[in-house]
Amino acid sequence: PSSVQSGTSAVRHGSHDTMSYDLDINSAIIGPTILTKFGKIRWVRKIVKKWGTTQEVNVTEQLDAGVRFLDLRVAHKPDDPDPTRTYFYHGLYTVTDVESALRDINIWAENHSTEILILALSHFKGFNRTVHNHLISFIKGLFGQKLILKTDIPTLNRCWDLQRNVIVSYDADAEVRTHPELRGKIPYYYGDTMDPAKVKKQLSKDLKTAPSNKFFACGLNLTLPENASALKYILRWKSLFVVTLKNLPQLVMWVQRQAQITDLNIVASDFVTQANFISTIIQLNT
Repeated sequence: PSSVQSGTSAVRHGSHDTMSYDLDINSAIIGPTILTKFGKIRWVRKIVKKWGTTQEVNVTEQLDAGVRFLDLRVAHKPDDPDPTRTYFYHGLYTVTDVESALRDINIWAENHSTEILILALSHFKGFNRTVHNHLISFIKGLFGQKLILKTDIPTLNRCWDLQRNVIVSYDADAEVRTHPELRGKIPYYYGDTMDPAKVKKQLSKDLKTAPSNKFFACGLNLTLPENASALKYILRWKSLFVVTLKNLPQLVMWVQRQAQITDLNIVASDFVTQANFISTIIQLNT
C-alpha cells in the first residue's frame, strides 16, 4: 500500500480469536452456556476445543504470515490465586497468559518497526477495576513509545515519523476515557451463522453502513449457534477447521468482489493461513 494511505483506508488482514490455537484441554468450559455444567467430562472439553480452535499457527507465525489485526478476548479466572493474571479464551481458557503473549507481540513489533499492528482487546470476562488497571499499566509499560495515541491520525507516514507502530483498541469505555494510549472498540461485523451464504448476505448489509473514517472489521468466520441446534453441526463435521476449510474459499472470493462495491478496512478470518486468505487481502491494496 501507498505510504500516504491512512490507517482506515488500507485493507488489513486480521485473525478472528487470534489466540485460540492455544486452548487448554484441562480448562473449565466457559461457553457455550449449555456445555458449562459438563466441564468435568474430558470428551466434552475435547469437543469444545475442536470447535473453539479458530487458528492453527501461533501469534508470531500469524504476524509473519501478514496478519496485522489481532482479536484478543481476555478473561480473569475466578479461582486464580494471582489476582491480576489474565488469559485469553474461546470456549476454554488458553495455556498462555496474556502478558506472555503480549511480550511475544512486542518483540515482533520491535523487529518490524514499519508494520502497523492493531491489538483489539475485548470481553474482559471476570475483570474488576484492579485487573483492568494492572493490564493497562502492563500494556503501557511494555509497548511504551510504540503506542499510537488516539489523538494521532494513523497515516503510515505519520506513524513512521513518530516511530510508533502499535494501536491498542480496548473495549471498555471507562478505561478508554482516562488513557490516551487506548482507542475505543473497533466494530466487528460477522454473520453469526454457520451458513456461508447468510454470512455473505449479512456482511453485505452491514458494510453499506460501516463508517468510512474509523476502523471496522469484517469477519468471515462461521459461528455455531449458542443453543442445542449446534449439535447438528458438531455431529456432522469433525471440527471447525474441517467446515471452515470447505467454505473459506468462497468467502475469500466474495471479499474480492465486495471490495469493488464497498470500502473494506480490516478483514478477519479463521485459519488465516488457509485458502489464500492473506495473499488475497494483500492484492486488494495494489
